[in-house]
Amino acid sequence: MSTSEIDTALSDLAESVFRDARGDGEPGTGFDAALWSTLDEAGLARLTLPADAGGSEATFADAAVVLGAAGAHAARVPLVETDLLAGWLLHTAGIALPAGPLTLATGDLDIDRTVNRASGVLHRVPWARAAAGIVMLAGDHVLLFDPADVAITDGTNVAEEPRDTVTVDGAIIASSVDEQVGAELRLRAALGRSLLLAGAARGALAAAVHYAGERVQFGRAIGKFQAVQQDLARAAAEVAAASAAAESAARAATQHGFAAPESRFAIAAAKSRTGEAAGVVARIAHQVHGAIGFTREHDLRLTTTRLWAWRDEDGTEAEWNELIGGLVLEGGADQLWPLITGSP
Repeated sequence: MSTSEIDTALSDLAESVFRDARGDGEPGTGFDAALWSTLDEAGLARLTLPADAGGSEATFADAAVVLGAAGAHAARVPLVETDLLAGWLLHTAGIALPAGPLTLATGDLDIDRTVNRASGVLHRVPWARAAAGIVMLAGDHVLLFDPADVAITDGTNVAEEPRDTVTVDGAIIASSVDEQVGAELRLRAALGRSLLLAGAARGALAAAVHYAGERVQFGRAIGKFQAVQQDLARAAAEVAAASAAAESAARAATQHGFAAPESRFAIAAAKSRTGEAAGVVARIAHQVHGAIGFTREHDLRLTTTRLWAWRDEDGTEAEWNELIGGLVLEGGADQLWPLITGSP
């Protein structure tokens, strides 16, 4: 099969899996165990990890296809956390990966490495209540917590995705890693979030276009009114820009690795651009739907609340724009065009 045929097949598979999981009933808010099982069996749960870590050894460009579909269909599974973040950290540190979904925690703990014990509280840990392992990077050490050995208090973000509080006081598994791992971890998180944002924006736009074709006002579908068409066109432009930025960042990471200036620039631009698009697309989608779009019963909230929540996670536009500015100043005028285009 050619590369384009493989991409099409992967896209069709991902869309089918996430669409079927969403179903026609009232959506839940917690971990979707049935969807996770399907993803695991299909080799999509640990897509970019190497085979000896239970992965499918796919590229980040492949991950862009799967994560875009996950975002569009508001999938309730920790794909980014398991594949791009926690799973990668454990493999890098030489720690065996637990079977099942994984998550990454951030924060400060009191750690005694002489006896491999830690204590403290970690806030807003994604999917902690569903994880088979909770992973954390503490300085130059990767830590693994067994969820059975910690106390978990349920919490959520605005999209009602699990963002739990984890209280640690006990044994840990720890292993040292290179000091550059932290920088790559941040970029991986931003890349994964950008791909999810681009997908969620696409899902919100699709819902708005569909509703505009159905909703009749003054004797015709509201999608026939020029003002609505203009808003939808603007939203479509934002989705196109967000998708292009996120997919370009995935290709850069695939081609150059995360340490290259081209990749850092592309990922920073993607997180900034998808965050900007999130606000515009969510606003227009709700304007097109009117009051019904704000009700809990309507599916629109599944994508728009994720747009609002994910925009602020893994770095805001301001933070990533600062990195972009630093890279431009560091490279000088002669390197500006190569950074923008990703060419030598």
